[in-house]
Amino acid sequence: MMQYLVSVIDDKTNSATPSELGAIDAFNDRLRAEGHWVFAGGLAAPSTATVIDSRGGEALFTDGPFLESKEYLAGFWIIEAPDLDVALRLAAAGSKHCNRKVEVRPFL
Repeated sequence: MMQYLVSVIDDKTNSATPSELGAIDAFNDRLRAEGHWVFAGGLAAPSTATVIDSRGGEALFTDGPFLESKEYLAGFWIIEAPDLDVALRLAAAGSKHCNRKVEVRPFL
């Protein structure tokens, strides 16, 4: 089994409706029941981020996101799947359940 990051893309933080939250819970239950579940979570707004750069010897801390954009990573699933086709089918179901765009990337 390979692991995949399914990133949820949104332009707001914590924006799911009660109906969407129920659908996400049902999808999470499906992932667990089918053995695909590894971990999932939502993320705070990019404005809460701190970027740290220690490449120059002394750590430089900068408030705010590394990149500014209208859409950003709002949450994620880490799933296990036998191949990319299965991961893409699961991600399509996740997109439908959370009512957001998602991006799929395999772990190296």
